[in-house]
Amino acid sequence: MNIKVLDTTLRDGEQTPGVSLTPQEKLRIANKLDEIGVDFIEAGSAITSEGERDSIKEITKQGLNAEILSFSRPLTVDIDYCLDCDVDAVNLVVPTSELHIADKLKTTKEKLLELSNNAIDYCKDHGLIVELSAEDASRSDLDFLKLVYSNAIEHGVDRICVCDTVGILTPDSSYDLFSSLKEFSVPVACHCHNDFGLAVANTLSAIKGGASEIHTTINGIGERAGNTSFEECIVSIDRLFTQFSTKVHINEIYDVSKLVARLTGVYIQPNKAIVGENAFAHESGIHSDGIIKNSATYEPITPELVGRKRKFVIGKHMGTHGLNNRLKELGLDVNQDQLHQICDNIKLLADNGKTVTDVDLQVIADNVLEINHEDRIKLDEVTIVSGNKVMPTASVKITIDDDQILNAGVGLGPVDAAINAIKSLDIFKDIDLIEYHVDAITGGTDAFIDVIIKLQKGDKVVSARGTEPDIINASVKAYIAGVNRLLRDEVF
Repeated sequence: MNIKVLDTTLRDGEQTPGVSLTPQEKLRIANKLDEIGVDFIEAGSAITSEGERDSIKEITKQGLNAEILSFSRPLTVDIDYCLDCDVDAVNLVVPTSELHIADKLKTTKEKLLELSNNAIDYCKDHGLIVELSAEDASRSDLDFLKLVYSNAIEHGVDRICVCDTVGILTPDSSYDLFSSLKEFSVPVACHCHNDFGLAVANTLSAIKGGASEIHTTINGIGERAGNTSFEECIVSIDRLFTQFSTKVHINEIYDVSKLVARLTGVYIQPNKAIVGENAFAHESGIHSDGIIKNSATYEPITPELVGRKRKFVIGKHMGTHGLNNRLKELGLDVNQDQLHQICDNIKLLADNGKTVTDVDLQVIADNVLEINHEDRIKLDEVTIVSGNKVMPTASVKITIDDDQILNAGVGLGPVDAAINAIKSLDIFKDIDLIEYHVDAITGGTDAFIDVIIKLQKGDKVVSARGTEPDIINASVKAYIAGVNRLLRDEVF
C-alpha cells in the first residue's frame, strides 16, 4: 500500500521559534521536496502576511508535480487569500475538541459544524481540493469527531486528517483511533506533534491502523517539541513496514535534511536518527571490528541508503581494527606493534579530555613511525587593527619554504581578516575552509580557545586545531596546520 506524504516544513516547520524563511529559501525547499517525491507540500498560511502570500505564489508558479496547499481556517477571508495564491488545495483546519470549541472559539459544536460545512462548500465551489484537518482531534469526543468527518464527506471533502495537536497519543491509542475511522470513504491522514517524543511512533501506528497519508516536517522541526520527523518516518516505512511504501527517493533524504538545517538555522542534534552526524559513526572497538567485517552487525541500514557515509571516530573507545582502517584511509601502513603503540597514545590523549583529530592522529603516527615532516609554512607574526569605525585589517608574516612573506587582508572580523591575509597567497589556492568551530576550554576572560577547522583540497579533507588564549592566533595556527597537512603528500 502506498502512503502519501504531506510535508509541512514550510508551514508548521516554520513555526519553530526563531525561524523565518525568505520567499527564495521557501522556494528552494519546495523544489527539493518535489524533486525527492513528496506528494503534497503545505507551502504556508496565506492569511499570515503579504510576504507569506508572495512565497506561496512563487511556489505555485513552478508547476511542481506535488500538490500545493495552504493552511486555512474555515473562514471566507482565509479561503479567498488561498485562491489568490493559486494553490491546488487547502488544509482546512477545524477545531473539534470541547476545549478548543468552548474556550478558544467561544462557540458551540452546532455552530462549529455549520462553519465547517459552509467552508467546505465555499472551497469546492471555487475548485479547490480540500483536506479537512480536525485540530486537537486526539482530545475530541469520538462521536462528535466522526460527525464532523461524515458531514465533511457529504459536502465533498477530499481527505480528512486527525491532528494530535499537543502530542498526547501513544502508539496504542493512535492505532485504536485510526482503526475506528476505517468506515470513512476518503483517505485518512495523520498529523502528529512530538511533545512526548512519540510523534514518529504514533504516526507509524496510525499507518497500521489505517491512515494512508502522513504529515511530516524535515528534521522534525516545528513549534514546541516539533512534528513528525520526515526522515525517520520514511526510512522506517521503507525498512520496517515493508507492506507499505512511499514515492520518496530515500537516497536524497540527507541532502534535504542538510538544506533545511542550513536555511532555517535549526541544526541537527548529533545523535538524531538517520541524519545526525553520529548516526553512522563508530568509535567502540567491538563495533568497528564488526562493521569492517560485515556492516549489518551494528548498522540496521547502510549509510548509502540515505545518501551518507559511515565514519570511524578516533577516541579512547576505538579498537585496533577501526584505527587501522582509518590509518589506511590516511595512506599510512603500520605493523601490529606500531598499531598498538599508536592506539595506546590515542587513548592517553583522549583520557586527558582531548578530542583526537586527524591531525593528532597523523602526528602520533609520524612519531611512532619516526617520520619527521618539515612543515612548508610557518607563522611568524600576525597583527590586527580593528575598531568601531575601522574595517578589521590583518597583516601576517609567514615563512614559506624558507622565504619570509608579509601580506595583509581585510574581513568582516579580525579572524576573517587574518585568514584572508593568508589565503590570498598562491600556495593557498584551491583550499577551501569547510568547517570552523570554537570552544573555550578553560574558564575566565583568559580562557584558552580551542579552534577546530576542516579544510578541503580536491577530494582530500583534513581537520586541524589551534589552542591559544588568543582566538586569532589559534585560528591562524589551525589554518596553517591544516594547509601543511594538505600539502604534505603533494609532489613539487
